[in-house]
Amino acid sequence: MIERKFVSEKLKEFQVQEYIASTLSKAGHNRIEIKRTPLGEKIIVYTTRPGLIVGRKGENIKKLTVVLKKKFKMENPQIEIGEIENPLLDAGAVADQIVYTFERFGTKRFKFTGYDTLTKILDAGAIGAEIVISGKVPGARAKSWRFSAGYLKKSGDIAENYALNAKVVAHLKTGSIGVKVTILPPTIVLPDSIKIKEEKKPEIKIEELKETPEELKEVEKEEKEESKVEKNEEKKNVKQEKETKKKKTVKKKTKK
Repeated sequence: MIERKFVSEKLKEFQVQEYIASTLSKAGHNRIEIKRTPLGEKIIVYTTRPGLIVGRKGENIKKLTVVLKKKFKMENPQIEIGEIENPLLDAGAVADQIVYTFERFGTKRFKFTGYDTLTKILDAGAIGAEIVISGKVPGARAKSWRFSAGYLKKSGDIAENYALNAKVVAHLKTGSIGVKVTILPPTIVLPDSIKIKEEKKPEIKIEELKETPEELKEVEKEEKEESKVEKNEEKKNVKQEKETKKKKTVKKKTKK
């Protein structure tokens, strides 16, 4: 019984998200969060254009609350709008912006929009990003164009749980065009990132040692003794030289 209850609640949340996404598709919503509070269900709609979602004097929100009460049997649904701090690092906001440009200006300059959005995403601080545009662009046959830059994980835990993904469809006269955006935000710490710490060289400190007066006296005594020893050695050397000269002169006289 408990498992069925959890499944039914999750199905209800999914249906609510699908309904709100379908009704606010033209208003430019990015994602929806449903939180349960003691007062009732709290529905947060994240968007870059809050004015379109609220409508004139809150008409759109009033209509949504009435539908949620009647169709989905919610007691007290509270709809709030969450602002996105940096829309260039949000995959839904970027995909919504590309779709908006396609629906307004067409797909003639799709390459410029792809490269321009990539440079803006990387300038905002993203580690890597990828944009895939698929559909009848620019000819009659369907093709897929991929624009990528930076470092992006395609598999593993980071790609599944931490990379931001968004898929949006642009409905044009020539046909529908799919836009897929993947962004690796700068807040993620990659497991293969290595930082090498530089070893700090030991600082050589030179200090002047202040000698005490007793030490100075001892140093003076040592210097005097050394000078006396040097003088005695010089005198001995002089005497030895004189004696050697005398001996040489005596030898010369004997020879004669």
